[in-house]
Amino acid sequence: MTLKWMAVVVAAVSLTLCVTANVVVETVQGGDQVPFLVNVLAITAAGAATVLAVVADLHERLDARITALTEFLITRLNELDHNAGDRNSGFVEGYLLSRGQESAVVPIGPRLHGRRAVLGGDD
Repeated sequence: MTLKWMAVVVAAVSLTLCVTANVVVETVQGGDQVPFLVNVLAITAAGAATVLAVVADLHERLDARITALTEFLITRLNELDHNAGDRNSGFVEGYLLSRGQESAVVPIGPRLHGRRAVLGGDD
């Protein structure tokens, strides 16, 4: 049983016990009241369980939305990857074959901050 439904059951049982205790004490003992602490405890338990049920429901909904968004994003990225492909792979392979030697493709290093203007000569 999920947390949400467990909290709903606790709230329902707590309120039912509170009302039943008040009705039974009124009818059986003829005018006496249930102790104040018992009523406050039952109502506090019901309130806390209700808040917990609402928070659990909101968490469930949020989790479902995040899951749907993730699945949509994965589908869209796979579609983009399928449509785009790697258009430069043929060029790189042809270049390496034309050199006649086994060369490794070296990634370009990180860019420097800002651009430098070369006015002449080597830096």
